[in-house]
Amino acid sequence: MKQLVAYITAGYPDKNFTVDLALSLGENGVDTLELGVPFSDPVADGPVIEAANERALEAGFRFADLLDISASIAPNIDTLWMGYFNPFYQYGMEALLDRAKTLGINGLIIPDVPYEEAKNYHNLFENRGLANITFVAPTDGEERIVTITAEARKFIYLVAYAGITGSGKAEDLAPVLEMIKRHTKTPVYVGFGVNEQTAREKVQGADGVIVGSAIVNVLLDDSLSNTQKIAKCCEITRNIKSLINE
Repeated sequence: MKQLVAYITAGYPDKNFTVDLALSLGENGVDTLELGVPFSDPVADGPVIEAANERALEAGFRFADLLDISASIAPNIDTLWMGYFNPFYQYGMEALLDRAKTLGINGLIIPDVPYEEAKNYHNLFENRGLANITFVAPTDGEERIVTITAEARKFIYLVAYAGITGSGKAEDLAPVLEMIKRHTKTPVYVGFGVNEQTAREKVQGADGVIVGSAIVNVLLDDSLSNTQKIAKCCEITRNIKSLINE
């Protein structure tokens, strides 16, 4: 069974909505939840997720809200924190990972920390049994892929193209997937530009997909009620889970 990871922005439009959405997604095809930490400069994300980050911050999101949300959802769905390094660093990495472990969070996704810097925190993650998700890009050569995937945990995040999330570009991922799988048994999930139209193609040769902008775009639709937003997001995830397993 190929896996579906779904990204949502924590605290948008509010904490209770985030909890309700997360739990609903877990009942509608989502295997792992990527709980996004709002940040003022989300450099790897496109305009959709950036807008949700801005709205959450404007509404008063605080890091403590992430902890409250996590306490409600992590016992019920496999949950990762996705965020940029600055807020995590400000909290203190050792204290952060201790808190994550206590809450039942299973790992972090930090897109702006390169492999060379991430190594400095390897033991902190390992000692707590937490994953620090490894990124691979289509431009990485085989030697680098061998290096950065050697200690990969949980899954490898294969960026579908060079750029930002949500732009939907197409790229032949078969060569890089073959390289990764020659050197590791860690599952490989494809992210960036995954939606109902592209999921079947992007999952070829991979073990799962990561969908973000397609969901967050629904959250930004002010013409929908919160109930309608949750229903539409769940329809998207059900469809994608079906598509990647056909």
